[in-house]
Amino acid sequence: MKDLKAETPANGNLSKLETSRCGSSGEALLKPSTPPTVLELSELSPDQKARDNWGSSLEFLMSCIALSVGLGNVWRFPFTALENGGGAFLIPYLIVLFVVGKPIYYMEMLLGQFSSRGIVQVFDFAPLMRGVGYSQLLALGVLATYYASVMALTLRYFFDSFAAELPWSYCRPEWGDGCVGAAATGEGLQGSLSKNFSSSSQLYLQRIVLNETSSLETDGIGYPSSSLTLMLALSWLTVTLIIIRGVKSSGKAAYVLALFPYVVMFILLIRAVTLPGAYDGVMYFLTPQWDKLLEPVVWYNAVTQVFFSLAVCFGVIIMYSSYNRFGHNVYRDANIVTTLDTFTSLLSGVIIFGILGNLAHESGTKDIASVVKAGPGLAFISYPEAIAKFKVMPQIFSLLFFAMLFMLGVGSNVGMVSCIMTVLKDQFVNLKLWIIVVCLSVIGFLVGLVYITPGGQHIITLLDFHGVTFVSLVSAIFELIAVGWIYGTKRLCQDAEYMLNIKTSKYYRICWSIVTPMVMVVILVYTLLTMRPLSYNGQEFPLPYRVFGWCVSGVIIGQLFYWACHANYKQPKGSLKCRISNSAKPHADWGPLDLKQLMDYQMFLRNKDDTNARGLKHRCLCYTVGDRIFG
Repeated sequence: MKDLKAETPANGNLSKLETSRCGSSGEALLKPSTPPTVLELSELSPDQKARDNWGSSLEFLMSCIALSVGLGNVWRFPFTALENGGGAFLIPYLIVLFVVGKPIYYMEMLLGQFSSRGIVQVFDFAPLMRGVGYSQLLALGVLATYYASVMALTLRYFFDSFAAELPWSYCRPEWGDGCVGAAATGEGLQGSLSKNFSSSSQLYLQRIVLNETSSLETDGIGYPSSSLTLMLALSWLTVTLIIIRGVKSSGKAAYVLALFPYVVMFILLIRAVTLPGAYDGVMYFLTPQWDKLLEPVVWYNAVTQVFFSLAVCFGVIIMYSSYNRFGHNVYRDANIVTTLDTFTSLLSGVIIFGILGNLAHESGTKDIASVVKAGPGLAFISYPEAIAKFKVMPQIFSLLFFAMLFMLGVGSNVGMVSCIMTVLKDQFVNLKLWIIVVCLSVIGFLVGLVYITPGGQHIITLLDFHGVTFVSLVSAIFELIAVGWIYGTKRLCQDAEYMLNIKTSKYYRICWSIVTPMVMVVILVYTLLTMRPLSYNGQEFPLPYRVFGWCVSGVIIGQLFYWACHANYKQPKGSLKCRISNSAKPHADWGPLDLKQLMDYQMFLRNKDDTNARGLKHRCLCYTVGDRIFG
């Protein structure tokens, strides 16, 4: 779309433009007093028609479900809950869902659908904060590449499940006497729980699948595994085929990606709750440990679980919503997805702890926590070990489980890569979409080779913190400030009213302006205060790797300051205060993509401003703050 700031009246037929300047040298904000003619609209927007849309509103909903309901729900939530008070963890989790998860999810859906812009261009509402979009884009690139390597692992285990005997269920001679078969029960299982023994599932992952190095300092990262290289290529091929035609193809695939995992989960649920000892496991999961509520780390884990489970503040939700038709009811969809995400986490907890209760029953122990190994290898050690102990058709349940994990991974990774693809497509409008997709997949595959080396898990741990977790918390805070205070909660609520004909409740207004930003700031401060040197398997990373990690964080966070300076530099000459003020204002063409709607929207805002101005007598600080929140 052409920048309307550059449009000037060419003849008397064009509408007059109102100009608002900061002093004598600020940037003009052009506001058409009347809409242009239909002919002029078609001439001003040649690239609007090229933007795709979802085939139906259901495709959008299924894509959001496939994105948000991912690996974190199945193999992270149950053990996060266990380590943080069991049933008591649900209290901070649900509170955080309502004050962080739902408000941000709805906010990002509103921004994307209202503007029909991707993760970077959406910051036309405040060019000063465009660096937030670029920092989220880089974090997505890091996340998408190592997420694909996790998908490669699930594929490896999926194909291994076709063996007559599950390959992780028994010990190899070269592993010595310190190995206990994963299929062992009774005394054999008790032996595997001892510190002097390792289960065959753990040794299979470390020595066969990953060929894991013991130290980066002495051994380096090594060379990629040939079998995992093939699995990684299949993972990226799957993602490529799904998004090769943009939302036209990914929307159709979303039905399978969103629904298939639930089919598998309900099959596993029926199996889990019918196992001996399952009831004890589920009750262990749900029984509250109330004293845990007083520990700050429990609330920290609740925030991070909700934040990363829903995939908020990564830009993907904005991107998905940008392909909606204007006026689609995103308020309803935001409530559906956030509720379903919570339900899926609880469902996964019941399934997993039903199985672990059976493991404890088979081993003759009451200590359910002792039969599980939490941590990064959870999905590939504890779960395969549990499946290996099934008496009837363990291969079938293994195939279903790893097929489900792969589908969950694909659903999330499709959203990540699509977000990056959208930014490039918006920047290079004439470039063929399939060329962008193929290039992204090839680059993702080549980078992903690092993660399937013997030292790959070390690198994943390093980049997960420095390239994703830490920088995402920082960019999330700046995004919330940009929307809630620079653009203004009042203005966002006016946008929602114009687009959806819905009055925004005080709950959302207070969360967007005060509660959610404060919670995220507290979490960031807590992260900084409790930060320790990063380690993997109890070993701290060598200094060069730690320096590299902070360099990655610096480059990503540095986008915030670079693009803020760039926005100020692009302003006309004037005082620094004036340039900052102008760079914080929305572009003149900010609003609906369709120019008829854009002109109508600007008239709507003008009428709102005139109505508010008539009742305005004075502006004290308290009034100004209250007006920006409640209007």
